[in-house]
Amino acid sequence: MVKKLDKVDVVVVGTGWAGGIVSAELAKAGYRVVALERGKEKSTEDYIGVKDELRFTNRYEMMQDLSHETVTSRNTLDETALPVRTKDEMMVGTDLGGGSVHWSGAVYRWLPYDFEIYSKTVERYGKDKIPEGMTIQDWGITYDEMDKYYDRFEKTAGISGEQDPHPDAPKRSNDFPNPPMKETPNIRLFKEAAKKLGYHPFQVPSANMSQTYENPDGQTINQCMYCAFCSQYGCDFGAKADPIVTVIPTARKTGNFELRTNSYARRVLHKGGKATGVMYVDTVTGQEYEQPADVVVLGAFTFTNNRILMLSGIGKMYDPKTRTGVIGRNFNGQFNSAALGARGFFDDKKFNLYMGAGALGAVFTDLTGDNLDHTDLDFLHGGAVEIRQYGDGAIASNKVPDGTPGWGLEFKKNSIYYANRNLNVWFTPAIMPWWHNYTDLDPTYTDAFNDPLLRVTYRLKDQDRNIARFGIEKCREVLEEMGADIIDEDEVPEEFNHIYFGGHYAGGVIMGEDPDTSAVNNYLQMWDMDNLFVVGASAFPHFSNHHPTLTIGALAYRAAEGIEKYLKNGGGSLAENYSEQENRRIV
Repeated sequence: MVKKLDKVDVVVVGTGWAGGIVSAELAKAGYRVVALERGKEKSTEDYIGVKDELRFTNRYEMMQDLSHETVTSRNTLDETALPVRTKDEMMVGTDLGGGSVHWSGAVYRWLPYDFEIYSKTVERYGKDKIPEGMTIQDWGITYDEMDKYYDRFEKTAGISGEQDPHPDAPKRSNDFPNPPMKETPNIRLFKEAAKKLGYHPFQVPSANMSQTYENPDGQTINQCMYCAFCSQYGCDFGAKADPIVTVIPTARKTGNFELRTNSYARRVLHKGGKATGVMYVDTVTGQEYEQPADVVVLGAFTFTNNRILMLSGIGKMYDPKTRTGVIGRNFNGQFNSAALGARGFFDDKKFNLYMGAGALGAVFTDLTGDNLDHTDLDFLHGGAVEIRQYGDGAIASNKVPDGTPGWGLEFKKNSIYYANRNLNVWFTPAIMPWWHNYTDLDPTYTDAFNDPLLRVTYRLKDQDRNIARFGIEKCREVLEEMGADIIDEDEVPEEFNHIYFGGHYAGGVIMGEDPDTSAVNNYLQMWDMDNLFVVGASAFPHFSNHHPTLTIGALAYRAAEGIEKYLKNGGGSLAENYSEQENRRIV
């Protein structure tokens, strides 16, 4: 039997950057906030001394248990989707802070071009440049409007970065709060080679602290020790900005915030066009609860935001056959064919690759967005060329040139010789949306509560393959200039192979100006239910060439501002021209 609890002002599903920021901002504003986290309570102390590559890199201890809930995957509409069952095929974070705790920490602002991608593409090249079936659209917000929210996240997370690193870099209202990370010899070599090729390299903006930092909320983030246990790990020094050391403590100290862990959200409850609360299960006791609230916020991972809306029957489901509807539309993200590149092996250079940090590296962005002329190119948008020094692990870093046997004397000889003589340069491309890439509920497979799993239908297009080949060639050019003696290029897959590696999944509850083609407005408020906000990468109509976290955080600050306006004004849509759009949709 469902137990009904006392009503609160706001209930938030998820405690990553999206849910954590919204919780902190509204609790600071004096509203009573309850946050539901499906995983366990965690703190920095839980990660002290756990530099265990086998547990975290090989066995993915910080990732979601896919035996309880996963996604099913297929390439085309006429195929039967099958469940993704192993953690090396899909990386989804869990526990307090979610994937924001085991992230690497690379943070980039997306481009002015991204937020107005349809308009700017048509303006420069004409409509015919957009391939049939590519569903790019403007986001309903501009970069200039996003600047202040980017700035807020950068200050909260204490981002370490170079000021004005590139002539085409997006303009900023303020400098980074911290100086960049250290420049190691291999990073310096990359920069020198890139400059010789005419590019403008700079240090990767990093949520790993270059110095001890106190953020505007009074939370201290410690200086990075370059210990190399960062990506797929929680930071035992408290030196990587994440919700556990920033927004969750900020929310707690207000006295207006309640965290409930082991709380698995199953439905948004609603009546008469309004959300009334969230139904969730305590996974320890099995008790079902109803948490009533004036405002409901889905601030979870992309898959969860999509699925809860579908299970709750909120919004019009996307139908790929008619190409109408919005919930599930424009699924996108950086996985599979993204982040390909080339690896160089050197005879006359050695590097200390066993120190590092998640976002220690260099990048150039001359080839991103519309910085290059696409008139004669067979793809839209672009990508960034990066080198990172994560800090090699003993198990995962045994790199040898292609053609080396997988065992025996030659393998042993090459693995020892090249252990400190190989560098990887990779390309992070933008991912464009297509009418046939979407999510819906699977008709066959269910989770532990007998609810349908989320089904992903996704296949590659020439756009994806062409942009990847372009990027790999640029990586080769850089490695040649760096002096690599052997260069092995990654292979571009012909089709998506159902491996969701990397954790950058987006879309399905996308933002925009038109309720016919978007699920939420630019405050991430549902068009169909004005007291329901869906916050996170699920709002991205397409995926830019950089990592998503900074844009997720910026949009979360935007959403928090909107929710506060909504509560102060006693309800209503926050979209200025909503009435005109709603009338057009009804007609």
